[in-house]
Amino acid sequence: MTVDLTHGDEYFGQLGPFEVELGWWSSVDGVVERATELAGVPVLVARLLDGHSDEPGHGGRVRYHAEAQQRPVALDSRPLDGDTAALLAPAERRAAWATPQGLREALDWAEARLAAVGRPTSAPGRQIRTWNLSGLFRLPTATGAEAWLKTTTPAFNAREGEVIALLGSVDPSLVPTVLAADPAGGRLLLDHVPGEDCWSPSAGTVADVVPRLVAAQAALADRREALAGLRDRTPGTLLAQLERLLDRLPEETDLTPAELDRVRELAADLPGLLVRLADCGLPETLVHGDFHPGNWRSDGRSSVVVDYADACLGHPALDGLRPRAYLTPEAWRHHARIWTEAWQRHAPGSDPARALELAEPLHHLSYALRYQEFLDHIETGERPYHEGDPAAELRAALASAPRP
Repeated sequence: MTVDLTHGDEYFGQLGPFEVELGWWSSVDGVVERATELAGVPVLVARLLDGHSDEPGHGGRVRYHAEAQQRPVALDSRPLDGDTAALLAPAERRAAWATPQGLREALDWAEARLAAVGRPTSAPGRQIRTWNLSGLFRLPTATGAEAWLKTTTPAFNAREGEVIALLGSVDPSLVPTVLAADPAGGRLLLDHVPGEDCWSPSAGTVADVVPRLVAAQAALADRREALAGLRDRTPGTLLAQLERLLDRLPEETDLTPAELDRVRELAADLPGLLVRLADCGLPETLVHGDFHPGNWRSDGRSSVVVDYADACLGHPALDGLRPRAYLTPEAWRHHARIWTEAWQRHAPGSDPARALELAEPLHHLSYALRYQEFLDHIETGERPYHEGDPAAELRAALASAPRP
């Protein structure tokens, strides 16, 4: 990979090429470490400039823009060539944290908020992740307890601090501790959650996390006025969104004409499916929106659910279905049983198992619409992260839809 290095208005050329165990392009902690060594001064990655891989978003050859936090005296500044100048130029819809100024402002905000709560930083923050959806920094503090800064774009993401407060009002142990929030700026400061992300959750972790989320969702369903500020992604709203997207699909996706016809047929059949889903008796409530096990953290004693940027008002079966793609068939059956039994306890007379079955096309449609929302709000250079996602989810919706 290579890194184009700037400091203010000066350009210091490319660092590299060099290799790091990159994994996903958004995971930049290794890039920051190596670029800092080569530059001789602390460096932060502003954004991806270019990437080429057989698996978009992962591995391959990657180019980043990074900002030196101090002027690199061991390097010489140089003029920008035309192509590089175009890559580094301002762009419409660029995320605030994808600019040197935005990076500094976000970190300054976090440092000031930590000082205000008596936990001043003890060293510079460590940049963990940056891409079009979020930035993530790990901040050491003088008390020894770390904090995390998360940045998101308010235009298409939930106000995570408010969502956490809603869930925390019914189960404080389910959510991380918010130290400070700036909803208008898309900034959130969180206490560190000990443990590991549960990408391969044990049966015990599933039996702990899933019923607690269901219990919180059931409790909040009875407080509809408290949910008024959530983005509306209820089934009827998702149908309206799909209908607005239909005319754009030929340009936005690589769906074939036959597939496009089937998507329109699915949209025409959805009202009936939504009636049958409503008859299952589950309430619309706060939905996490990305309830896969990688967003559960456990230290073996307690589990916390994190990352609420996709949270919305919706049907809880969308959360119930989300872990399926991340679990073995046996683990999925266990999860589905735990989820179904939890909802049967909280909604007597309901049919959660039937709801999971009926909601599968809607689940994929919701993600197709969410991915399209990403594409509509991010700069052109970031589109490789999500370019094929709406079409993939629409094809999954067609595959899971009932056949006539």
